[in-house]
Formats: sequence, C-alpha cells, structure tokens
Amino acid sequence: MTIKLRAVDEDDLPFLYKLTSDPDHTGIHQWYGWQNPHRLRRRWEDDGLVGDEGGMLIITKDDDRAGFVSWRKQITSRASFSWSMGLIVAPEFRGKGYGTEAQKLIVRYLFDHSTVNRIEAATEIGNLSEQRALEKAGFTREGVLRGSGFRAGRWHDGVLYGIVRADLDGEL
Repeated sequence: MTIKLRAVDEDDLPFLYKLTSDPDHTGIHQWYGWQNPHRLRRRWEDDGLVGDEGGMLIITKDDDRAGFVSWRKQITSRASFSWSMGLIVAPEFRGKGYGTEAQKLIVRYLFDHSTVNRIEAATEIGNLSEQRALEKAGFTREGVLRGSGFRAGRWHDGVLYGIVRADLDGEL
C-alpha cells in the first residue's frame, strides 16, 4: 500500500469541502453540520493551509485523493506545545488501512519538521475503527474524555491518544 501526503492545491478545495461539510462524505463521527463554503478557500489563500498554528495535507493513493490529515497547535505550557491531529478518509478508501498509514506519515512529518515532543489525537468513544487505526500507528490510549464533543444534538465521550518522540526511538 503506497499512500503519500502532499500540499493542498486550489483544485483540492471542493474535495476538502465535501469531506468536511457533506454528511454523505464526512462519516458519522465527523458530521458537525454545514460549514461556511468560503472558509477553506480563505485559509488556503492566506497560507496554503500550512502555517505555524497548524495545517492540512492531502492523502493520495496513486493519483487519487483519498482524504486529508490536519493538525493544530495545542499550548501545553508557557514554554511548550503539542500538535493535535486528525484525518478524514474519503468513503471509497475507508477500511483499507490508508488512515493508519496517513497517521504514521503525519507523525513522522510533524516530528521531522518541528521541535514538538508530543502529538495527540482524539476520537469519539464509539469510533472503534479510528481507535484501532491510532493504535496501529503507534499511539497510546491515554484516557476517556467524558462529554467532550457535541455532535448530532448530544454530548459524546471521547478517547484521547498520544505519541511522543521517545515512542519512535530507532525509527526517526
């Protein structure tokens, strides 16, 4: 399985909008309602969706767009921060291991291109496939976040996962 990450091009914006705003494409655990259709374009025009506070990259399988990964800065103290990351895989690419591989690639990318020591990811407690993917990508389950996310008219518990540089000793 060969997937890659690449920068977002302008012609990727409709694809990203569909994966973040269309309930048939977001997946049950990512549908938060309709989004501003201009939000991604404005961010892309501002910094290409890659900046000091976070970013977004396209997941590709051969020449096809398979989804995206994103990350944002989480301040952890006056002197440090971690990255909080997530992804959405397009429906036709789900269940094939591409999410796991994309998570491995974004972890390596973020550790290689920033001084951050910790990357975390959270998902709803009912999203068992994402939990398995995170564990296969080397993340450790750290705890349950009670009532942490509002979606579909109610509060949902989440699960927090983390990975630190030392977890990849010998691989970096």
